[in-house]
Amino acid sequence: MSHLFSPLAKYTLWRTLWVALAESQKELGLDISSEALAQMRASLSSFDFPRIKEYEKDLRHDVMAHLKAYCDLCPQAAPIIHLGATSAYVADNCDLIQMFQALEIIEKKLVQLLRTLSDFSSKYASMPTLSYTHFQPAQPTTVGKRAALWLQDFLFDLKDLIFRKDNLYFLGIKGATGTQASILTLFNNDKQKVIALDLLVTQKMGFKRALKISSQTYPRKQDAHVLDLLAHIAISSHKFATDMRLLSHLQEIEEPFEEKQVGSSAMPYKRNPVLAERICSLSRFLIALSENPRYTAATQWLERTLDDAANRRLTLPEAFLTADAILELVLHITANLTLYPRMMEKHLKEKLGFMTIENILMAGVKKGGCRQELHEKLRKHSFLATERGKQGEEVDPLPLLLSDPEFPLSREELQTILDDENYTGMASEQVKDYLSEEVFPMLKKYEKLESLPPRNIEV
Repeated sequence: MSHLFSPLAKYTLWRTLWVALAESQKELGLDISSEALAQMRASLSSFDFPRIKEYEKDLRHDVMAHLKAYCDLCPQAAPIIHLGATSAYVADNCDLIQMFQALEIIEKKLVQLLRTLSDFSSKYASMPTLSYTHFQPAQPTTVGKRAALWLQDFLFDLKDLIFRKDNLYFLGIKGATGTQASILTLFNNDKQKVIALDLLVTQKMGFKRALKISSQTYPRKQDAHVLDLLAHIAISSHKFATDMRLLSHLQEIEEPFEEKQVGSSAMPYKRNPVLAERICSLSRFLIALSENPRYTAATQWLERTLDDAANRRLTLPEAFLTADAILELVLHITANLTLYPRMMEKHLKEKLGFMTIENILMAGVKKGGCRQELHEKLRKHSFLATERGKQGEEVDPLPLLLSDPEFPLSREELQTILDDENYTGMASEQVKDYLSEEVFPMLKKYEKLESLPPRNIEV
């Protein structure tokens, strides 16, 4: 990702676009020599950046500076380079190519993440664990079900990415205001050749289609669409990382912690979830950054304005670099999770009396009780048990229920409910069904995509 948005990659793409334009113009009948094209191809990666800097210092125009430096390297092609084009031809089309290729990088990492999380969800589909609503103990769930919820968020993102990538339109060659007037002049008013040139350049640069209509630039809504996707990846990642931080506090699941890693300079015992915290930090940055291109798209004037340029040169690379870093961290954590089943079991047992409350409510109604009246009794007895627990006494509402003469269930009936171990409901089945019906069919489409090698993440 860093290379893709580097100056070398960017300006090589500019020259590649100039070559594609010249090749296409020659194919459609313009007088461009094979020697000129050969010089252009041979000079694609030869950059004298100090010389380019000098040109730009005088010209105050980055595209013209690079154009002059390129012409210096291929003098036979100098008369025809950039023929009929505008700065937006190289700059905008380059941005679109970079975004498309960056989305392909993100796509591979999302697929890898789905593979990792699907394996994890499947492995722990039936492992019970205490769930939390409002970060207060709730009904039991399973470790695999919780991971499947993370998985689902990232699967949404992958589906959205596929849609965005398939609907990212190339600008093509549209001229100064999008009318293709100069290109029409080049081809002596042959409209079919103007259309053909647009198509040829688009195909040579790897895109399925170009915009049928545009101004000098492509609609900045495309930037907003793509960065909205990246923001959603950040949302999914932040949710996952926040859950990891909470589970780390509970000592149930932890992110990888190196043998010599120090958690705190002051407190030697600390084992802070620094990677999850970093994900949250970067994700907030990316979510906020995604708002920027919306303003840019909204404030374009007529056929174009230049107040978007400096902004986009910062926003687009930063967004992709941040998303890439976030996914690297999520991949590293999910591939190296440490589970503590005994701690999960301990938390479950501590709350087991409360975990049966809803089952008791259902059983009481089946015996003819009023749901609302039983709910109130259960609420009072549960709150009383919780209050006693806060005072260091026994935390179990069941003895209070047994001592209530108006409660419709006997000790034996309560014990039967207590002995029923199916507190996780259909969690395990839900995970298996979700994986088989939603996740595995998607992953099958990527079965030929090689798994990414593990990366060393610096703390």
